[in-house]
Amino acid sequence: MKKLFFFIIASTTLLSCQFTETMVMNEDGTGRMSLSMDLSEMMAFGGEMSQDSTFTRQDTIISFKDVFEEKKDSIAKLSKAEQKRLKAMENYNIHMVSDPEENKLVMDIFTDFKDISEANDLMKGFEQTEGLLPGNESSADDSDDGPEPEILGVSYSFKRGVFKRDAFIKDEERHKVQMDSMKQAESFMNSMMYRLKYTFPKKIKNSSVEDATYSLDGKTIEIERSFLDYFKNPDVLDLEIELEN
Repeated sequence: MKKLFFFIIASTTLLSCQFTETMVMNEDGTGRMSLSMDLSEMMAFGGEMSQDSTFTRQDTIISFKDVFEEKKDSIAKLSKAEQKRLKAMENYNIHMVSDPEENKLVMDIFTDFKDISEANDLMKGFEQTEGLLPGNESSADDSDDGPEPEILGVSYSFKRGVFKRDAFIKDEERHKVQMDSMKQAESFMNSMMYRLKYTFPKKIKNSSVEDATYSLDGKTIEIERSFLDYFKNPDVLDLEIELEN
């Protein structure tokens, strides 16, 4: 199945897309992690979805759990490993806001976590959204040759007042192939940015990122990098935060 994530990378009509990864953590370590993407400019430049008659005005939340329940018979035919992969995304949801008259399409995938490690499948869930786009008949369980290997991964942890975000390349060979295929589109992708915005229950004492910006109360940190730089080297958005006691 063609992944939405790499469809976006290859799209040369997406001139100023902003990816925003947002986290709000509570005192007890619970919270919400989300990844949003604004496809509005692609719509304005005549992308396929803007011409689709099924693309309608909406502001809705789609539950992965509900989608998987609807497709449980098909999912039951998948391998145990693939069923386990989908099971891990049951607590994810998609908030989709679209308006064809205004060429607007904003997608936000989010999960409420009891422990930040539960958000480690955020990128998997984001890629899975392709089957839920207007006019796309592929589904969460559709696949031509089984699930495609992930190229990038992200791991989150929070222990003893220290938060860590570690992004990494999961498949070196596929990453190289993807980088080669992106070369012709690099000039169109220079304005695409990936932004982190994390809010903690206590003031930030130390950060591993020198050029980060902070809220007045010192509890929120924001970091922005070129999406292209991030895909080439995911370490550019690695982060370690120490909170005050």
